[in-house]
Amino acid sequence: MEKGSNNVSEVVVKQGQATLVPPAEETEKGLYFLSNLDQNIAVIVRTIYCFKSEERGNEDAAQVVKDALSKVLVHYYPLAGRLTISPEMKLIVDCTGEGAVFVEAEAECELRNLGDITKPDPITLGKLVYDIPNAENILQIPPLVAQVTKFKCGGFVLGLCMNHCMFDGIGAMEFVNAWGEIARGNQLKVPPFMDRSILKARNPPKPEFPHHEFAEIEDVSNSAELYKEEMLYRSFCFDQEKLQQLRRTAMEGGDLEKCTSFEALSAFVWRARSQALDLSPDQQTKLLFAVDGRSRFDPPVPERYFGNAIVLTNSLCKAGDLAANPASYGVKLVQEAVRMVSDGYMRSAVDYFEATRARPSLAATLLITTWSRLSFHTTDFGWGEPVLSGPVALPEKEVILFLSHGKERKTINVLLGLPAPAMEKFEKLLQI
Repeated sequence: MEKGSNNVSEVVVKQGQATLVPPAEETEKGLYFLSNLDQNIAVIVRTIYCFKSEERGNEDAAQVVKDALSKVLVHYYPLAGRLTISPEMKLIVDCTGEGAVFVEAEAECELRNLGDITKPDPITLGKLVYDIPNAENILQIPPLVAQVTKFKCGGFVLGLCMNHCMFDGIGAMEFVNAWGEIARGNQLKVPPFMDRSILKARNPPKPEFPHHEFAEIEDVSNSAELYKEEMLYRSFCFDQEKLQQLRRTAMEGGDLEKCTSFEALSAFVWRARSQALDLSPDQQTKLLFAVDGRSRFDPPVPERYFGNAIVLTNSLCKAGDLAANPASYGVKLVQEAVRMVSDGYMRSAVDYFEATRARPSLAATLLITTWSRLSFHTTDFGWGEPVLSGPVALPEKEVILFLSHGKERKTINVLLGLPAPAMEKFEKLLQI
């Protein structure tokens, strides 16, 4: 972490003993199928939600959150199980019902001592989520681990450690909001749709599209050397004015009919990052980003689908072409990648994994994860909406996160990590 990013020395957290929270009622047992869209994304995601109410202290926060967890697990029972490997050598959930891991903790400071949580800070924010001791792989980490940390100011933080193979951002948001609904004494209006076999591979598999998201790219720029430098993590704010300016710049050439904020920002960040890393002009570079397939599948995925319904799409070009051409060049590549995602493409991606077991390669790649459309900020356990929420860290050095920001959620915070020399260049390139 860069120096002075947060008041690390002021944040002392004492964690209690980890306990198991099983579902409040008997649930289904046995093996629970995970689709190929789940298999490809088995990484741990750690997030925090900070709550502080003027009307209500934090004395009963841990108990309220814990009791609601046992009730919500009746509906989301695979989260109380454990990951294992199926006879087909794929991830599957053994629904044992043993429970999610829960930890109570106390911080010897106030919430404000956390500093700026709008940027990833695994050192400070990492104290607010519980890591399973001595876990060597994801099979040894339960699908859901929760920690409630009380602060001296009367606020508290819910820190979650969840495996992405259990759900995508929309599914995770629906789960946490359902958990909050129950904590406030309400019933779930719509239960989760549990059957993931609707996204099963065809038999035999029929991949019908090229899937460059899995393509290995040779690092002709030797950027691996640069990544030996100290990593810096920064957050860059793009308000509505800046986003409009990016769209105007992209439209200047007259060869684009329209351009969204996401398309303009993705192309802009891809180009700036490639230049900051000093990629060779003939270096192939890849942009990956997830597209929500819920409405793009035919028929559409049912409401409250519990699982991953996102598909990675991609753009490929030479770094030199990205730098030399006008902004519209990169935007067009992003637009083509979005258009490519149809029911046929997504089912082809599912079948491609079935046939090859390939995983997306991140060599010379930028992977953009968009949380700006997710309403994590609406989660309410009875203390009102979070005063702050966000990720603890970025999962990989190639990942950039788009987060919505501000009261109207129309500003986008771009979170990323780069080697120190590249970060200096990146900051200059962002002076738009």
